[in-house]
Amino acid sequence: MSEDIFQGYKGKSLEVLKKYNVRVWGQTNIVTTRGSFKGTVLPRSETDDDKHIVLKIATGYNIGIDIETIQDMKETGYQKANYKIPEKEFPYTKGKPSVKLLGTGGTIASRLDYRTGAVIPAFSPGELYGAVPELADICNLTTEKLFAVFSENMGPEQYKALAIAIGKEIENGIDGIIIGHGTDTLGHTAAALTFMIQNSPVPIILVGSQRSSDRPSSDAALNLMHAAYAAGHSDIAEVMVCMFGPTSDEYGFLHRGTRVRKMHSSYRSTFRTISDVPLATVRRGSVTPIKTEYNHRRKDRKVKILPYFEEKVAIVYYYPNMQPDMIDSLVENGYKGIIIAGTGLGHINKPLYPAIERATKKGVHIYMTVQTLWGFVNMFVYDTGRDLMDKGIIPAENMLPEVAYIKLGWALGQTNDREEVKKLMLTPINDETTLKEPYNGYLIYQGGVPEVESFIKKFRK
Repeated sequence: MSEDIFQGYKGKSLEVLKKYNVRVWGQTNIVTTRGSFKGTVLPRSETDDDKHIVLKIATGYNIGIDIETIQDMKETGYQKANYKIPEKEFPYTKGKPSVKLLGTGGTIASRLDYRTGAVIPAFSPGELYGAVPELADICNLTTEKLFAVFSENMGPEQYKALAIAIGKEIENGIDGIIIGHGTDTLGHTAAALTFMIQNSPVPIILVGSQRSSDRPSSDAALNLMHAAYAAGHSDIAEVMVCMFGPTSDEYGFLHRGTRVRKMHSSYRSTFRTISDVPLATVRRGSVTPIKTEYNHRRKDRKVKILPYFEEKVAIVYYYPNMQPDMIDSLVENGYKGIIIAGTGLGHINKPLYPAIERATKKGVHIYMTVQTLWGFVNMFVYDTGRDLMDKGIIPAENMLPEVAYIKLGWALGQTNDREEVKKLMLTPINDETTLKEPYNGYLIYQGGVPEVESFIKKFRK
């Protein structure tokens, strides 16, 4: 059997495939010490190990089978798969809204390159139309790839470039913006764009997917359709995150860019509005507001673009027995701002006090948030809080720690004056701080509680 039918397999795993005359893309029954499995043998990446054979099973998921457990293999059929997304010309329909999709490198629609194991995004209008043809029923879509980075590599350079690019699109008359983005730091970018793009006349929607397009449970297509509808048709003209609402395919949420957070590593419904409720639900043909107050779509092209960011800003997550050199080292390395995620109402230990005092005397701007996420900083309740404010720490009310980090970087990108920075930090731009939290903005329940179990049984039989 020729080597090209064993794509990516090497060493011991290649020997096993040859021993049983099984090819990549062969439909195969595998008997192991852990049971029997049926599926299609998939290629391996060139950089993968030689200890496993990868099988796509009937559910659409991929599993790795340890070759040491294999007792027998039999190829029962063969059909080579084509994982390239077909490309079709995206139709233009007069009267439909014009939406621009700006790409940053997220895999909102994608195919898998089995040679490298990398996910290759489908990005051109033709590729997206081939992958999600329903988009043509929603809007006239054009695309532009600004970056090709994983979301963990997004930062100030990308935030500023995105803000400027969006400003130009608004000036040119676009009806809505979609930003394809990886989910891990999607909330950070949403906060940055909220501060850098103010008074937008059109919706700006960040969207991603928790599960890639080659998985049967992928949320990519539905998230993209929801984002396209919201961008083209919604009356809510803000920076928003559009992702799954419940774990089912019923609807998505539109979350305000300063109050949204990724709360689970793998759930499709991972994004949550913290200390508030989402702006709206979105379906393929409707947007239903949940909140009554929001910025409305306008016909003018007026928008403020403020692409500023000071990179020497850090978040410090307080933990018991934190040592003063944690703060001193940041100051010594030229950091101009520090966000502390403190315990309780905004507390840290007394050994840190001298380091805090040294930092603020050198002009470092320090703001306190709470690591509980929900709730307000309140440094007037205990002596600890009062002492810390005396040493220069400023409470950041109910701002999320990462949003405070983004806002402090944005503020320090414009000025280093202590009072001006404080004014920028504590003047709300779009609900990053609020006067109070609604009664239904904090809903976290545990399984096992009788009333919770009774509620769950209505939906999960």
